[in-house]
Amino acid sequence: MVEEPTTGEEAAFEAGIKFGSLYHQFAGTPVSPTSAASLARAMEESIENQPHCEDVQVAIREDALAAAIAEAGADYVELTGSLVDVSMRIEYEGVTVYTSMAMQDGYPLMQVDSVERE
Repeated sequence: MVEEPTTGEEAAFEAGIKFGSLYHQFAGTPVSPTSAASLARAMEESIENQPHCEDVQVAIREDALAAAIAEAGADYVELTGSLVDVSMRIEYEGVTVYTSMAMQDGYPLMQVDSVERE
C-alpha cells in the first residue's frame, strides 16, 4: 500500500533538509574562540534563507571548543558536531516542527522535538 506523506511528515522532511545543509556545509570550517560567534551567526543566517525555515539557533560550545584547541595544540580546530548545539523551527502548511541537534553517545544526533498543528 502506498500512502501520500502527511503534512507533518513533509514538514519533518524539510527540517531534515535544513540539518543536512547546515551540518555538511559547515563541518570542517576552521573555528577559534574569536571566530565562534560570527561563525554561529553565519550558520543561522545561511539556513534561515531556505524555504519554510523560520528560526535557527546555533551555539558553539565554548568549553568544548577550548578543550579541542588545547588538545590540538593549535589556535583553532575544525568545526564538528561535538562543538555545536542547534535548534530550528520549520513552518510548513500549518505545521510547525521544532528540532534540535546535540551530542548523544559521541554522535551529533538531529531530532524532531515536537510537532504543532494549527
